[in-house]
Amino acid sequence: MLKFCIQKFNKPSNFSRVEFMKIHLFKIELFSVIFPTFAKNLKTHWLMLSVSNLSVQFGKRILFDEVNTKFVQGNCYGIIGANGSGKSTFLKILSGKQDPTSGHVHLEPGKRMSVLSQDHFAFDELPVLETVMIGNKPLFDLKKELDAIYAKPDFSDEDGIKAGELGEKFEEMGGWTAESDAATMLSSLGIKDEQHYTLMGDLDGKSKVRVLIAQALFGNPDVLIMDEPTNDLDFETISWLEHFLANYDNTVIVVSHDRHFLDAVCTHISDIDYSKINNYSGNYTFWYESSQLAAKQRAQQNKKAEDKKKELEEFIRRFSANVAKSKQATSRKKMIEKLNVEDIKPSSRRYPAIIFERDREAGDQILNIEGLSKTVDGEVLFSDIHFNLNKGDKVALISKSSRAVTTFYEILNNRVQADAGKFAWGVTTSQSYLPVENSEYFQDASLNLVDWLRQYATTEEEREEVFVRGFLGKMIFSGEEALKKCNVLSGGEKVRCMLSKMMMVRANVLMLDEPTNHLDLESIQAFNNSLKNFKGTVIFSTHDHEFAQTVANRIIEITPNGVIDRLSTFDEYLADKKVKELRKKMYS
Repeated sequence: MLKFCIQKFNKPSNFSRVEFMKIHLFKIELFSVIFPTFAKNLKTHWLMLSVSNLSVQFGKRILFDEVNTKFVQGNCYGIIGANGSGKSTFLKILSGKQDPTSGHVHLEPGKRMSVLSQDHFAFDELPVLETVMIGNKPLFDLKKELDAIYAKPDFSDEDGIKAGELGEKFEEMGGWTAESDAATMLSSLGIKDEQHYTLMGDLDGKSKVRVLIAQALFGNPDVLIMDEPTNDLDFETISWLEHFLANYDNTVIVVSHDRHFLDAVCTHISDIDYSKINNYSGNYTFWYESSQLAAKQRAQQNKKAEDKKKELEEFIRRFSANVAKSKQATSRKKMIEKLNVEDIKPSSRRYPAIIFERDREAGDQILNIEGLSKTVDGEVLFSDIHFNLNKGDKVALISKSSRAVTTFYEILNNRVQADAGKFAWGVTTSQSYLPVENSEYFQDASLNLVDWLRQYATTEEEREEVFVRGFLGKMIFSGEEALKKCNVLSGGEKVRCMLSKMMMVRANVLMLDEPTNHLDLESIQAFNNSLKNFKGTVIFSTHDHEFAQTVANRIIEITPNGVIDRLSTFDEYLADKKVKELRKKMYS
C-alpha cells in the first residue's frame, strides 16, 4: 500500500514546486491515516522556514551576501555574530518587518509565525490578558467576529448558523480554553492574577516584558522568533523560559547574549560570519569550544590530518558525554548524537585581551560592612546589611531590585550616602568600579580614544601613544578605530573602554555592576575567562547566569529585611530549599 502511494504521487516533470508541495502535504495526510507513526516522523523533520539567495546591503556595506539557509521543525537555532553583524536585521527580515535587498524568505503554507515584540508601549491601551491573546491573531480575530455576532440586537437565524460554524472552528483552535491558557502562562511568568485585567500601560517595564513573552508563546506558534528574550528577566523567570523552550516541539529562532540560555535551549547555532550564515549542530558552548579547537589545529601546520581528526572525534565524544550528564539535558539534546567532525570549523571572531593585573596584593582586611541601610522615595532598598569581605572572594551581589544593587555600589564608592550603618575598606586595598551607567565618562567631544585612555595612565611610559594604542588594540580598537571621538561610541565600545581604564588602574578589588550589558558574546567570553583567572577580590552583579555560575564562589543577596550570605556556587544557591524559604521571608 505504501509503495503504491509513493508511486502514485511521485513528482511529474511538468509540476511546479508549489503543486508538488501540495501533493507532498497530501501524501503525509494520507500516510497519517494508514501509517500514523511514519507520518509523525515525516512531519517532525519538516522544513518550516527557508531563506534563498538573501542579500542585504546598506550603501557600500554588504551585511549579507547570497545567504541560503533553512530552519527545521523541532530545532532551536541560536543566532550569533559580532556586534553589527546583522543579527537583529536578520530576524526582522525573517519576520517580514524589513525587506532584503534581494532574495526571499519562505514560510511553509498554513504555518503561523510569532515574533517577540520589542515595542513595550504598543499595547498600553489594552488589558493584559487581551494583549497575550493577540499573540494568536487568527484565534483572536475569530473571537472578535464571534463576539460581534452574539452582540447583535437583531440576532437572526443566519447569524445563528454563522455563529455555529465559527464556534466549531473556534473549538478546533482551542478557543474555549484560550483565556485560561493565557492566564496560566502569565502566572508562570510571574504576572499575578489581579494584574491580568489591568491595562498594559499601568505595568512597570519588567512586567511588560513578561507579558510580551507570554504573547509570543501563546497558541503554540509553528515558528517562534525572539530577540534578546532574557533582557529584564530575573533568574527564576529565565529558568522557566529555558525549560519551556527546551521542550518546545516547533521551530525556535533566537538571538541572545546569555550563554547559559543558549546552551539550555539551542539544538543548533547559526553563525553570522563573513556575510554568510552557517548552521552548526550543538549548543553555544560546543560551537565556542570546537571553533577554538579548530583554530588551534589550523595553526598546527605540521600535525598529521589523522591526528587532528582523532582529536576532534575525542572532543565530540567528551562533549556528548558531558551533555548527557548535564542538568540541562532534555529529549531535544539527542541532537548531540549527530555531531560530526565536518561541523567543526575555525571562526573569524576577534576576542579582546581582557587581563586584570594588580599593582600589589591586598592584605587580609578587604571590606567590612555594618548595618548599612538605604531608603529612596519611600522604598526600602536594603536594610541592616552586615558582612565582611575576605581576600580572594568573588561575590555575586544580587537582589530582586536592580536599583538596590546599583545604590549599594554607589555607597561603596562614596557617590551616595547611606541612611544608616558604615563601611570600611582595608588599608591595602585599591578599588576599581564599573558602573551600570557610564555616559558621564564620555562627555568630552574633543577627546579621541587615545587621549581619553591617557587620562588614566599612572606613569610617563603609560602616557606614550604607542603604549596607549597597544592597550586599545587589545580591546579591538586598532588603527583608525583608536582615533574615534569618545562621545560617538556604541554601548559595547564604551564598556570596552571602561574595561581598558580598569586594567590600567591595576586595582586589587573590582566592583562590576552589570558588566556584560552591551557586550557581544566574544567580549563576554573573554571577560568571563579573565575574572576566573583574576587573583584579587571581585564584587559583581549580573543577569548572565553563566557568568555568575563560573566566577562566583560566594553569593550575597541584599534585601529590605537584611542579607543572605552563602559560600556556594550560583546554581547551588538557587537550588537551596532553605535559601528559597529565607528569600520569601526577606522580601515579604
